[in-house]
Amino acid sequence: MEQRVWSSCEQSLDTDKPLSLQALASMRSLIVNPHTSNSTISSILKTLTRSVQQTADSLTRHHTLKLFTDLASYRTHLSPLIFHSLHSNSLVSTDSSLLAAESLAALSSISKCNPTLPIELDDRLFVSLCFGASVSARLWLLRNAEKFGIRLNVLFTVFLGFTKDPYPYVRKEALDGLVGLCKFGVFEDRSVIEGCYYRGVELLKDAEDCVRCAAVRVVKEWGQMLIASSQEEDKRDWSNTVFIQLCSMVRDMCVGVRIEIFNALGNIQMVSEDILLQTLSKKVLSIMKKKRSHSLHTTENFELLASSAAGAFIHGLEDEFCEVQKSACCSLRKLITLSSEFADQALSLLMDMLNANSMVIRLEALETLHHMAISECLNVQEIHMHMFLGSLIDNNDLIRSAARKIFKLVKLPSLDLFRLSVDGLLESLEIYPQDEAGVFSVLFYMGQNHGNFTACIIKEVSQEIEPVSNGDLGLDSARVAAFLVLSISAPLSCDQNGQSIPPRLFSYAVTLLGRITSALNDIVDQNTLLAYLSRCSRSYISSGMEVEGEEFSLPVADVDVATTTVINDSNPVAMPLMQIGNENSEIHSMISCESGNVGTSIIECQLEEHGQIRKSVNLILAQVKDLWLLVQSRCISEALKILRACKEELAIFTPALPESVGALAFTSQYLHVIKLLVKIWGHIVWKVQSCEIGELEILFGKLERRLREMRCRFIGFSKEEESLILELTLLACILRLSEVEICCYLATLKKLSTTISHLEFLNKEGSIELSNFVMEVKKTLHEIATPIGCVSCSPFVFKKLINHYSAKQFSLSRVTHLYAALSVHGNDFENPLPFISGLPVAIPLEITLHNVSRDARLWVRMAMSEELVQFFFLDLKILGGCDEVTKFTHATPFYRTPKAGSFTLRVCVVMECLFEDAHSVKSFVGPKRSLVYLCPEKEVYLYMI
Repeated sequence: MEQRVWSSCEQSLDTDKPLSLQALASMRSLIVNPHTSNSTISSILKTLTRSVQQTADSLTRHHTLKLFTDLASYRTHLSPLIFHSLHSNSLVSTDSSLLAAESLAALSSISKCNPTLPIELDDRLFVSLCFGASVSARLWLLRNAEKFGIRLNVLFTVFLGFTKDPYPYVRKEALDGLVGLCKFGVFEDRSVIEGCYYRGVELLKDAEDCVRCAAVRVVKEWGQMLIASSQEEDKRDWSNTVFIQLCSMVRDMCVGVRIEIFNALGNIQMVSEDILLQTLSKKVLSIMKKKRSHSLHTTENFELLASSAAGAFIHGLEDEFCEVQKSACCSLRKLITLSSEFADQALSLLMDMLNANSMVIRLEALETLHHMAISECLNVQEIHMHMFLGSLIDNNDLIRSAARKIFKLVKLPSLDLFRLSVDGLLESLEIYPQDEAGVFSVLFYMGQNHGNFTACIIKEVSQEIEPVSNGDLGLDSARVAAFLVLSISAPLSCDQNGQSIPPRLFSYAVTLLGRITSALNDIVDQNTLLAYLSRCSRSYISSGMEVEGEEFSLPVADVDVATTTVINDSNPVAMPLMQIGNENSEIHSMISCESGNVGTSIIECQLEEHGQIRKSVNLILAQVKDLWLLVQSRCISEALKILRACKEELAIFTPALPESVGALAFTSQYLHVIKLLVKIWGHIVWKVQSCEIGELEILFGKLERRLREMRCRFIGFSKEEESLILELTLLACILRLSEVEICCYLATLKKLSTTISHLEFLNKEGSIELSNFVMEVKKTLHEIATPIGCVSCSPFVFKKLINHYSAKQFSLSRVTHLYAALSVHGNDFENPLPFISGLPVAIPLEITLHNVSRDARLWVRMAMSEELVQFFFLDLKILGGCDEVTKFTHATPFYRTPKAGSFTLRVCVVMECLFEDAHSVKSFVGPKRSLVYLCPEKEVYLYMI
């Protein structure tokens, strides 16, 4: 086959004509084929070198240069030769700027794969090429100028000059180049900085959107350099000038410009209070009319610019596009700490945003309020409470969670506001009982922050907490439990009246130990909490009273608290609790008496948590079906945004049960597979994105690896779930076969046939019904009708099959996750393991396997580099263990120790995919099938003795 293809190429070369596109395509097939002989590759390289020097056809030259980059990519040992051949070639110094740019692009691609091959370009030649006739070449050269080692003063001159270019995209790249120069920070001439800043100000009025966006970035970056280079007495004045200049663009008609403006405003961290207040008022303030700035050297006077800054943040926060609102909110968050009055006036605007339709905007507003609470500049008033409390009963759990984070920190000025907040939390608990742990945690923090108010509230509701006439406690009521959580936190407050909580309430709280511990697991463990409740329940506390001759205070135990607590020492709420331990036998006996009930409470809490996680996971999986409609409607970016939101929601959960670990791990893997499919679909079906060399192949490689992990690292699927995963594998194969430049056709076609056979087997068992997509794929395979390896079907035949795929409703049942943990005790960069060069060295590995069967084929993979890899087989039938958790220490030998003073091994545990066909391995003993990683790679350090 190789000789036949090369012979056809040589025939076209004998005609002394430029290489045809067909000949170039044949050469590429030989280049990407790993079995092509070195002699043929050498002949191809000589032919391409001669062709690129002789041909005058631009299209042929373009494809020839692309073959050079492919050759360097697939034959890395030839990349230095190809690089130097192109670099020394006259193509780079040619009069044609387009040809030179294409040659430089090829060199840049090769240099990216091999950083030891830097591109060096003469300053004079670079300037000459930039002034060439080709606009596209000029655009590329400006965009990649920093790669060529051009001197900074030359770059600055070129960039500044081309900001006057008649072509808008050239002006945009020149402005971006000026922004890129800011990172060097070596411009000491103030006139240079001012000139660059005012060029950005000038281009803020450009007619093209892209130029104005770039001009905003120039004004921001060079404006900050201008501020930094000013005298101390002028810094604030210049900072005000830059800030107001940016504010003048908040009404721009382009959404992108408005987003850039608000991103820039948040980076100005030295602004006068009156200017900040002006951005929150559409009416020009009287103080602004009297203000002048000697740093303004523009034709506009300060009053005119001040009027343009009026209401800047109002416009941003009320913008019709949520992206602008989000940017304005982020900017406001960065400026809010500069002025307390600015924070107070901005609060009303932020509260209005809590009523926005977009969940993203509501979350941004709450995040800003949380930042204000952390900075202690959140002064909540009664007028704000309606909107604030509304977030606690929002139908989105992320909004409710964000609102609760604020209530943990906020300091309320009056009892009425405190009462409103408690009522709001109780209402939220009534509507969303699944939020109990979160609400209890907030109440605990609020009680600790407002001891006096808490004592008043508990006194008012004491009748609800006390036992009824028959002596039974109403602790089944979430409301009563909430009041108990609030009351037990009061003694931790600095308020004097916070100590006046009846001690019997602490006894009542002991009966809810499991539920309370679950809510406070971030600050205290169960034993410490039980000791605290027990001690407080024995003390007769009242305001100003002494108990047994001692003033009441939290007891300090003489035991090692570290043995009974696992809490965050830096948490101000947890610190008093850390001082309480199992201080006497009475507390120990209480723990013993309650151990049965507490254990039951923990198990119930964990089961409840698992049920909530499973419900949330299934809701996330259900979104994929709706998301796929967006993909089929060409809305690729929107689909990717939804997937990112799903992954963020998934990251919230911290599972306690193994079942939850498996469900969350599988869902994360599933979302990653769908994300890769969406990206590939966008490249192949809709062509919505430009695909760089090798990018699509990288995406396919990641997709195949993830699909392999889904089938190998998770067990316990139902037949329906297994069929849906197999359909994803089918879709991946069809997408690859529909690509014109496919490099593993036969292997993909074989996998397609094997997957169809597996689905047919499930169908014959009566477990599933074959979907329309599977039937169409099966029909196409039958139409090919010849043995695999003897046919090459047109990619367009497979491309038609893509439209038959539709995402199914995926509802996950019980799934088990296979994973491992690996460590080397006492080994790090400063404590390497000793070895003798040329002799084997034993690596003491501590391995923990979860849910791995004894029949699994496990290997320890040890790699010094991509080429030097050694495997060691782990026979679980000999090592022992069970199917759930297997933990052992194994001295794994590494035989190929180098002649070096030290080296590093990357070690991990891998597993063979038993569902794939085994291949013969003659050169070494190792895995015979594809592998999946069960744990991240661990670096092991060794030194020679």
